[in-house]
Formats: sequence, C-alpha cells, structure tokens
Amino acid sequence: MVKSLLEITPNTEAMFGLRDENLRTMERELGVTIDLRSQGLQIEGSPDAVELVERLFKDYDGLRRGGVLLAGPELHALLKLAMAERTVSLKALVDSARQRTATGVKRMVNPRSPNQKKYVEAIEQADMTFGIGPAGTGKTYLAVAMAASALMAKKVSRIILVRPAVEAGERLGFLPGSLQEKIDPYLRPLYDAMYDLLEKDRVDKLLEKGIIEVAPLAFMRGRTLSDAFIIMDEAQNTTNEQMKMFVTRLGQNSKAVITGDLTQIDLPNPKRSGLVEALHVLNGVEGIRFCHFEEGDVVRHNLVQRIVRAYDSHTREQHSLGLGEPSLDGTVPAQRPATLRKTQ
Repeated sequence: MVKSLLEITPNTEAMFGLRDENLRTMERELGVTIDLRSQGLQIEGSPDAVELVERLFKDYDGLRRGGVLLAGPELHALLKLAMAERTVSLKALVDSARQRTATGVKRMVNPRSPNQKKYVEAIEQADMTFGIGPAGTGKTYLAVAMAASALMAKKVSRIILVRPAVEAGERLGFLPGSLQEKIDPYLRPLYDAMYDLLEKDRVDKLLEKGIIEVAPLAFMRGRTLSDAFIIMDEAQNTTNEQMKMFVTRLGQNSKAVITGDLTQIDLPNPKRSGLVEALHVLNGVEGIRFCHFEEGDVVRHNLVQRIVRAYDSHTREQHSLGLGEPSLDGTVPAQRPATLRKTQ
C-alpha cells in the first residue's frame, strides 16, 4: 500500500462529481481510499491503483485546459470505462469519440461501458453487427448515432431504420389514420434518437427527401439496399423467415446493425424468433459480429439497472424451481399432475 497527496486545482475539483460520487466510484472500483485534506487529496491504495487515480485527474485537467468540459453522467461513465480498461486514457476515449463523430451531429458518439465500446468498434469494422441485451443499454441509440455520423461524413448516402410492427394488445386496423400514421407509433423510438442527434429541421428535410427512411420490416422484401446504413430495431420480434429476408437485403457499400432483447419477445411462439435462430446460424460467419450487453451496461436511470437485475433474478428463480410462466394475476400455474406422479 502507498499514499500519495494530489494537488487540487479549480479544474480538477470539478471532477469530484455530485456529492463526490466520482470519488466514491474510484474507491469502490479500484480499492483505494480518498480523503480530502487542506493540501489536496490523499490517496491510499495499491501502487497501480493510486497511479491510475493520479492519471485520471491529470487527463481531466488536460481536457479542461483544452476546452473539453466533461460533467455529470457523461463524465461518470467515461471514468468507469477508463477504470475498466486501464490502458485507455480519458483523453484517448474523448479523441476516439471526436474522430467518429462527424460535423453536424449534435452529440459525440461516446460509449459508456466496455461492452458499448466493443459494440461501436464492431460497427466500425464489420459489415453486419448484432447488438443483443436488455433495455437501456444503448443498443439502438449508439447504432443511430453511428448511422447519423456516417451520413454526415458522406460514407453512405442514406439511412434506413426498420422495425417489425408486432402487435402488443392492439391491432393495427383499429388505430385511426393512414397506414403511415398507424405504423409511426412502432417506429417512434427511432425518430426520437435521430432528432436527439441531428437538428430537427435537418431530420425533417432528410425524411422528406427519403435520405432517411423509417419503415416497417415488411416493406423491405424484394429490395437491395446499397450505399446505406441500415438498422433493424426490436429484432427479437422477427420470425425466422423475416430475419433471413432482412439479412439478405445488404447491397454494395452498406452496413447493417441489428438490435434486440431476447427477454422481450412478443411473438406468439418465442422459439420462432428470428434473432434466436440468427445467433446460431450466423455465428462464425466472416463479416458478422455479435455484441452482448449486460445489466451493467444500462445507461438510463439507475433504477432501470435495478429493475433489469430484479427481473433476471426472478426468471432464474422460476427456472430453478421448474415452474411455468406467471399467470395474469401474478400467480404461477401449478405443475402438471403427470410431473407430480413421477416424484411420488
């Protein structure tokens, strides 16, 4: 164990975070003790951990001097990423985000966890990337951000955003309006992400010109999608036939990202999910990458991470007990008499 006294300046003091949350995170993740003294911060821990804390503060100070003001959840996420991958500096993370973010995109494409970093790198390197994991892990948002950046950098000439229009309690025919108005609610998350990344007027013009196309999966049949960045969201709700149809649409100079959550399949027969089949059929195919997210990658409200963890624990408990799915009133159906007879 070693001790080090780190001088604090107005620049580095901003790194403490709200109620010193960033300091507490460093203590927890690195096994160090950080105390505020009149002369500065006293850091105690293993030599490697103390050195990393000092480097993080130095990087942060250098970024602020260069005009990069990191704060709030963005800073907290970058710090966790830098601590998880100790060979990567804060400056390197910010520089890589700048390089992949084209002029005209409002927000930097900045992964906030090791799995998000692998996902973004996979999208850059592979022609087709699958992002699979629970809600709130940034699968769709990062894909749309990469698509917007590719369009603004003129790497592709159009963006195509696709979703299967799977009914969840309501039938499309009972919704008012034209076909497009019936479909729009299913595609709203894709619109929201695009408006968050580009100016609204620009998005509206690109939609009007067909440079950004938002469509249900059924509209993709028979098309060859060239010079495009294609994203299919909610892929767990595709059938095997629909998935095969979609992955064979890829044309020249095109890139596809397919996202889904295997715990939220709304199909009548979950075993028929095209995403489940694709995991087995396409695994190992050159040019295709699979990226899996976990509860630790959730970047929404902290409560979302705890909710995901609770549902995962509940599912594992049900499976370990050999019980069926809960009924609508929350109770679990009794085991079949045949099963009971075998245990007697």
